[in-house]
Amino acid sequence: MTHLPTWTAGDEPATLSVPPLSVDCHHHIYDNRFPYDPETSLRPADATVAQYRILQKRLGIFRSVVVQPSSYGTDNRCLVDALKQFGDNARGVAVVDSRTPDADIRAMHDAGVRGIRFNLSRPAGANIDQLEALARRIEPLGWHVQVHTLGAAYVQLEKYLAALPVPVVIDHLGRVPQPAGLSHEVFAVLRRLVDKGKTWMKLSGAYHDSLDGAPSYADTGRMVTEWLTSAPERVVWGTDWPHPAAMVGEKPMPNDARLLDLLGEWAPNSALIRKVLVDNPIALYGFSSGSQER
Repeated sequence: MTHLPTWTAGDEPATLSVPPLSVDCHHHIYDNRFPYDPETSLRPADATVAQYRILQKRLGIFRSVVVQPSSYGTDNRCLVDALKQFGDNARGVAVVDSRTPDADIRAMHDAGVRGIRFNLSRPAGANIDQLEALARRIEPLGWHVQVHTLGAAYVQLEKYLAALPVPVVIDHLGRVPQPAGLSHEVFAVLRRLVDKGKTWMKLSGAYHDSLDGAPSYADTGRMVTEWLTSAPERVVWGTDWPHPAAMVGEKPMPNDARLLDLLGEWAPNSALIRKVLVDNPIALYGFSSGSQER
């Protein structure tokens, strides 16, 4: 068996049988052919397209969404290179700022990028002051804004996100503090945003804020169950591979196969699993609904 690097826990396959055209809607690629941003504090080892493809086989996942990590700042060359390697089986989420030329944004669209990320947890690229202006620049392309920040920040961000002219995607369950979870004011903020019909929730990173921890992540799992019940049309799932915070020792390393199997436990039926892994990603990222071919 070909093994993944040691930062991926376990090497057993997932037991959940996923439907054809399933999508991992959140992972990163790190490749030392492309230099890290000089100001980044997160400098993990390589996690390449070839290594990710090993994980895909382990999980049975066909398509993916490559998310620009903070380590590269607004230099999206690694992202675009990864999309070229994956071909039409992948989409991307870039990091830009007000200095990014329109021609670069159009070129990234042609490469498969469908959104821009505001990472306020590990600042990279644009700050919140550029949020509305950048959202209006990407609106004609049908892109979305993806946000990653620690939960408490959403209280202040709510009015800005609600006013954007494009869809909003929330990373990693909104990083809602535990053990309050469902009763925390941050969850109420996220619920209001999603209920307005233009915000999506990523069922990813269950391990980030869990106090219960592996293997069940019961506390963050309760939030997953709530989103699957209340907003099944606006949730997508992702691995967060290669788990950069865990790679540098800030978090325990999760088991990717177990994370996928947990989705099968949280989602009560195959129709809902198909919605999360296939139908919703097609709607959000513009994947084709054609047959699966490798």
